[in-house]
Amino acid sequence: MEDNASKQMPENLDDPPNSRLFVVTSRCVTEDELRESFSKFGYIQGVWLIKDKQTKEPKGIAYVKFAKSSHACLAMEEMHGKVLVEGTKPIKVFIAQSRPSSRNRDIEDEELTRIFVMIPKVFTEEDLKNTFKEYGDIEYCVIIKNKSTGESKGLGYVRYFKPSQAALAIENCDKSYRAVLAEPRSKNNSSEDAGRSRGGDYSSADPPNQYPIASPDQGGFSMLDFRQSELTRSLILTTRAALTQEQIFALFDIIPGMEYCELQRDSYGMTTGHALIRYNNLGSAVYAKEKLDYFEYPPGNRLQLIFYDDGESPAGRMATQMVTAQIHGSMWNGASSSKMIKPAGFPSASPVTRIQTDANLPPPKKLAPSDSKAKERLFVVFNPSPLPYDVLEDVFCRFGSLIEVHLVPGRKVGYMKYADKQSATEAMALLHGRTVNGVKLKVMLADPPREESHKRLRTY
Repeated sequence: MEDNASKQMPENLDDPPNSRLFVVTSRCVTEDELRESFSKFGYIQGVWLIKDKQTKEPKGIAYVKFAKSSHACLAMEEMHGKVLVEGTKPIKVFIAQSRPSSRNRDIEDEELTRIFVMIPKVFTEEDLKNTFKEYGDIEYCVIIKNKSTGESKGLGYVRYFKPSQAALAIENCDKSYRAVLAEPRSKNNSSEDAGRSRGGDYSSADPPNQYPIASPDQGGFSMLDFRQSELTRSLILTTRAALTQEQIFALFDIIPGMEYCELQRDSYGMTTGHALIRYNNLGSAVYAKEKLDYFEYPPGNRLQLIFYDDGESPAGRMATQMVTAQIHGSMWNGASSSKMIKPAGFPSASPVTRIQTDANLPPPKKLAPSDSKAKERLFVVFNPSPLPYDVLEDVFCRFGSLIEVHLVPGRKVGYMKYADKQSATEAMALLHGRTVNGVKLKVMLADPPREESHKRLRTY
């Protein structure tokens, strides 16, 4: 904290966890106005306005500490985007990070809606749901089972639709369940999704596709589908998130014997979401397929691997280039492109788009002139990592009047500059909370650049 009021703060601000809010508001909003607006959600232990060390003027950010996590979560759900004082911008409300944590201030809502519980081994999923449904609407329940015997391990997950519901369950359920917030999904617990798709049977679950792709009649494209039943030394990698050549090389080089790794790019230099990896022995390729197929990298993006016979000869390489060229042409020309050439010995393939999202995007529009005056800026938070410039430009230009994209070096945030406020508003409304190429976006109105004489003006 940068305010002298921090000296009066309680010693433990994170007891209970997730009970403190981080509020971005206008500089003119007072502590009393914040307390009055938030007190209807529960008992408030403290409100702190953060002030500039030099000018002692409010910075437009504050912390609100509740006595209960459920009260803080409910306040976040209800107050985010609301206007506190007439004539000011809507406020932004997040759960504040814990003091020892290195995480961003805004914790993803998904991480606040899943709880992990200890249950009797005789519990069914229906028993689990009936036990916890009194605290709110449940999206799904999963019981963790032994892979070998199929018997319950006495552990389970309950996913609510709202953070406040999960917090209520933790606070009020029987203490014997030892309910806590579940850890964010990773490779170690990704079987939760798989079990949910098969009714909780973890012994034979195949991980589902997390990122839906629009069918052709919706204006989207099907996923490129190489089917190869034979074991080979080469693998085709498919990824929805934007990975670099270096990231793919480092991941597959963990397994000894890799002799070739190339990220496929189109004629514009854009990545296509596919890479070819070849090992010098069959055993390494089989091991890589076993260990890295459906591996989440980065978290939330499942990699897909299939064996592929690239020929490893001039003729085979030429055929691969022909397939790649046709993929690129279809990707840029749209679903109406002519049918792809099918070289001898190669399976049929359907077009692929480099933008995979759960948002219904409008068609691309031209960028505004670079010297246009910015009427509005959007502040974007990326989880788990920023998207490439070209992908961001492709996505955010579709609302018109986009001037430029700016990514903050070393941070998972960026700014989108628009020449028209309406375009920025439409982009924020459609893209906030959406997933693009495996990256979740938080899109908000950016604060205006500061104009204090002792600080350098922003150039973006």
